[in-house]
Amino acid sequence: MSDHRYYFRTGEAGARLALDLLDSFFEDEGLPVATMEIDEDRGLWEVSVYAAGDPDDNLKSRIRTVIGAEFAEAEIGLEVFGETDWIAKSLEGLKPVRAGRFVVHGAHDRATVRSHELAIELEAGQAFGTGHHGTTAGCLEMIERVMRAHPGGPRGVDPVLDLGTGSGVLAIAAARLGPVQVLATDIDPVATRVARDNVRHNQAAAQIACVTATGFHSTAFSAAGPFGLIIANILARPLMHMAPDIKRHLAPGGSVILSGILANQRWQVLAAFSGQGMRHVATLWRNGWVTIHLK
Repeated sequence: MSDHRYYFRTGEAGARLALDLLDSFFEDEGLPVATMEIDEDRGLWEVSVYAAGDPDDNLKSRIRTVIGAEFAEAEIGLEVFGETDWIAKSLEGLKPVRAGRFVVHGAHDRATVRSHELAIELEAGQAFGTGHHGTTAGCLEMIERVMRAHPGGPRGVDPVLDLGTGSGVLAIAAARLGPVQVLATDIDPVATRVARDNVRHNQAAAQIACVTATGFHSTAFSAAGPFGLIIANILARPLMHMAPDIKRHLAPGGSVILSGILANQRWQVLAAFSGQGMRHVATLWRNGWVTIHLK
């Protein structure tokens, strides 16, 4: 099975418009939409919609419908990434990733961990690799900053919520830093199972509860919260929609760490959370992605 993207080229203003149109339309399907400047001298940008599986002419037609008359002359191209051995790809992605004192690695790289590092060991699995290294590494670095800087130390942010936990790596990181209880949730039961396995493998089961939950409808949130720290490495638009619920489940004086956000979406996310009375503390920038700390 091949992964692929459909793309077309336009100017900077067109890229902004296309991003808004396509991101809004494909948000619920979880199809990533990205823009990239490919020729600064000519002011040329590329707009892409990424999808798993084999190319689908229906998707191309839907893209054409969404961008409409504004881009009637745009030629929609296709790039196929080829068949992928996802186990091998995941293992490749598990080359040690270092962020602050954290190192995320596979069992095959266990010997490379240094004595002062906080190690998190993951193996190839269905939930690993669903995020970008820039967002994961940014979250790891920000989690360490926020938990260590708290006047009460890491214990001062107890309890912690990892929303959209995926592999569970960020929940494990929070547990590594101090004696906190962590609620790790995901809408995907496969991800929840993988996260639970990783939590056990890292001997953090006493601190972390992994729960399958859609949005904030589960009673697990009210039972475990309010939270001194909420971590959400998802996507910009879902984060903006969840801003009121995130604020509602945050303990007074608590912190929020957000990622999965393209650099050009930063101001929209900040505006959504500013509307909930939260203030920006810091932003980390990594490979075109940002991680934001709010209070």
